[in-house]
Order: sequence, then structure tokens, then C-alpha cells
Amino acid sequence: MTALVEIDGLSIALPEHADRALAVEDVSLRIERGEVLCLVGESGSGKSVLAAAIAGLLPSKQLRIAAGAIRFDGRDIAGISEASFRLLRGKRIGFIFQEPMSALNPVLTIGRQIEETLAAHGGGDRKARTARVLELARATRLPDPETIIHRYPHQLSGGQRQRVMIAMAIANDPDLLIADEPTTALDVTTQAEILRLILEIRERLGLAILFITHDFGVVADIADRVVVMKEGRVIESGKADDVLEAPSQPYTRRLIEAVPVLHANETDRQDAGEPFLVVRGLSKTYRDRRAPWRRQASATRALDGVDLTIGRGETVALVGESGSGKTTLGQCVVGLADWDEGSLSFDGRDLAGTTRERTLRPRIQMVFQDPFASLNPRHRVRRILTEAAIVNGLSRERAEESMSRLLVRVGLDPSAADRFPHAFSGGQRQRIGLARALMLEPDLLVADEPVSALDVSIQAQILDLLAEIKRDLGLSMLFITHDLRVASAIADRIVVMQSGKIVEDGSAEQVLTRPGSDYARALLAAVPGLSWERSRSRIDRAAAE
Repeated sequence: MTALVEIDGLSIALPEHADRALAVEDVSLRIERGEVLCLVGESGSGKSVLAAAIAGLLPSKQLRIAAGAIRFDGRDIAGISEASFRLLRGKRIGFIFQEPMSALNPVLTIGRQIEETLAAHGGGDRKARTARVLELARATRLPDPETIIHRYPHQLSGGQRQRVMIAMAIANDPDLLIADEPTTALDVTTQAEILRLILEIRERLGLAILFITHDFGVVADIADRVVVMKEGRVIESGKADDVLEAPSQPYTRRLIEAVPVLHANETDRQDAGEPFLVVRGLSKTYRDRRAPWRRQASATRALDGVDLTIGRGETVALVGESGSGKTTLGQCVVGLADWDEGSLSFDGRDLAGTTRERTLRPRIQMVFQDPFASLNPRHRVRRILTEAAIVNGLSRERAEESMSRLLVRVGLDPSAADRFPHAFSGGQRQRIGLARALMLEPDLLVADEPVSALDVSIQAQILDLLAEIKRDLGLSMLFITHDLRVASAIADRIVVMQSGKIVEDGSAEQVLTRPGSDYARALLAAVPGLSWERSRSRIDRAAAE
């Protein structure tokens, strides 16, 4: 029997002035019916371009197929018309995009968007389509299906939006499901649910899955076979167990080694100094202001009596799912949000919400989750880095000197100062965000999910850089994350939040090996590739001995 997808010698050309000639170069691979093939590699390796070519989604003015063939169910689809592709895409080829908020139409309810997918491929009359929409909402385990299908994308959580994308992708019972990094920025518990759901759908429908990821923990959980790409070329492929246990290429080994290991290395930890940041009874409620005349307007208790201390030179990882209150607490600490009740003091001085003393503001700085959104796209890096320092009294000459020194410190050439944010990769933009936070020589750094959307190799570089800077400068750090593997790589102490409350607070070793709360145990159990990671740790320890 022929494979469902056969790619033979495929090359896809980049525009003239790109950093290389081909986005995909001489790639050959097969996707068998009913199997999960994981396509792995760093950003820029050509994974998403290859997936877009299979689904007929290449932007024709920027990317073109230069050579090779793509056969789907025995038919070469590399050169077919867009009209022909529309008969395949959405019907026999489903696609789950990485960022559902960008892929979903913000002005249509999710039920309407799922129904449009059915209508585009003759999915029966209006009554039949409505029934199918409800069936899909239940199949993807969306809560309260009869109500949620009438909501808009912005009214759903990230995990719920991703479930909507899955419902749209499987609406017409496709033969192939392409999932392009569908769990990258999700909580570990939500990620585990999405992975479980995708595997259940594979079992129920018997479809083939091309799953694009950079995380070998995810590969260990779901893959039958693995294909590793680097700079547009396939450099390794094989059964998942073979590649995970005995990779043949140094690049594959580096990707595997870059996955954070869930283990607290106590010898590298620092004893907490005297309390530097003290949070007592902090509470914060967000109220729905769209209908202020309602007596019982909806309200969200983001923080509920939070107590927290951070010592001098200590790194505290704040861990929890989306909606647990982590980011709100970080915003209160840096002065980006007020609170309703409680107190917050820093270095023995009380902080008063967003109206705090100017002398204290430079001493607490923040690294944001999305560096592209937090860097002004109209300003060059030079202005982005020096502006706040000059406003706070530093001369332009001193600010320029500090900027050049910090760019080198975060691994960038000083010449980068004359470029705009869009000219950098995600990892480079995060380095610029870190340099901006360090320009004012802060005593406390609040890092809000700074590595959640980065490749594991870039993630490892940023974590190493943060640890090095913290050690050299004696910084205290509040590191916000949903990933216990990341927390274990950097934290002296781990604090676990759930529904606005702290449910666990202890040393990294204690929380990771002897968690006291059911919620912390659930977070640990949801870490992708946990059983593979444990066997990897045993092999590494045996080799060391």
C-alpha cells in the first residue's frame, strides 16, 4: 500500500535577498496512514514551510516550489491550482495553526466558524451543520457546548481556542491532520489535554498526523516516527524510540540535551538572603465594566490574599496555569497594576500600586513574555535601550556605553543597535528585552514567561544567560512560568499558584520530589515526556558513574 503522503526531492526557494537560497532543500519523506510523524527542528529549519507546501498554503510571491514532488494519496499536488487545493484543504487535509487567536476570525462566533468549514465542503443543510458543530464541540471537550459555540474567540482561554481549531480541522473527517506547534505556549496541563485529545482523534478516525514541534518531550509522548530538520534539510529520521535513545546526529543530540530536565541541582542554588521583596495579603479583583448597571456583574479574583517573600540574590519561580494570577502578581510588583487589599514592600520601603516613588521604579525591571509586542517596532534598538536610562538621569554618552556593554553581555553585536526589532529572531529579541531591563541596573528582575514560546535550544541559552547575569550582578529574580522543567533549571525556590492563591511554597528540591499539594502533583504529572525524561536521567547518571 502506498503512503498517504510521499515527498520526493522537494526544494522550496526563498526570495532573492534571504539569508539562504532554499527554505526547504531536497527533502524526501513519507507519512503512513494512521501514524504520527513528528517534524522537529529549530526556528528557521523549514518545518512550517514544508507543512504549508503540503496544505497548499505557500505565499506564492515569496516562496515557490523549485523542484520535487508532493504526492497525496498517489496524486502529485505540487503544481495543482488553488481551486483544486480548496477541494482538499479542509476536506481531506486539516490544519491546526500555532496561534489560534490569529487564525480565528475575531468578529464571528466560534460556532459560526466551525459551521463555515462544513458549509465549504457540502456538509449538509443548516440543521445538519448545527448538529455537527455541537457534536464537534463535545468531541473536543469544550465546556458547556450549547453555550460556548455562541461565544467569540476573545471570550475563550488559549486552550479552548486551540480546541476550536482542532474542531475545525477534523470537521470533515480528513485523512491527514497537520498540527503546527499547537501546544508551544500552552500550560503543561492544557498541553497534556490537547496532546491526549489529538491522539484520541487519531485512534477514533484513523487519520495520519504530521506534528511539528521543537520539544522532544512532546515527541516522546506522541510520535511513531521522527524527522529532524536543520536549515531546510532532513538530517535524521527514524522510529521515535531509536532517535530518542540513540540519535545519530550531533544536532539531534543538542536538541535533546537542550530540553530542561526536571531536577533541582542543589549545588548551584543560592541561600536566600534577608527578605528583599515582601508581599502580604495581596488581593486583586477584575470586574466586568461593560455593564456597570448590573448589580451582579461578573468578577474574577486574580489574587486572593497572596503572601510571598524574595530574599536578596534569590530566584523564586512562580508556577501555575493560565489564569492562576502569576502575571497579575508580577504586574503589581513592577507597578503596572494596582491591588485592592494588602501591602507590598521592597528593600524595607512600602510600594503604593502604580503611583510609586520615581527612585524605586528603576530598581525593579521586567522582561516580558512576548518581546516583539513589548519592543516599539518604530524605534531602533539604540533608542529602545537608552531612552529610559537618559530619562532617569544618565548622560547620553554613558547610556551609549552601557548599551554597547550590555549588547555584548547578552550575546549580540553592538552594531545591532541600529536595527529595528523586526530584523531579529525571537531569541534575539528576547535578549534585547533582557538588555533593556538591565540598562537601569535593577536589584529585582521580574521575568514573565520569557522563554515559553522559544525553541528549546534558544530557551536553554536564555536560561543560562539569566543564571549567569543573576550570579554576576547579585540580582533577585521573580521568574514566572507554567513549566516546572524550566523552573527547576533556574529556581532556588518554587511557589505554586492556583486560582489566585499560593498552594505550595518550598525549595526546588522539595516541590519537585515531595510536592505537598494535589495541584503541584498534577502539574508534575503533566510534564511532557516525563517517563522518557526519567529514563534519560538514569542513563546519564549511569554514564557519569
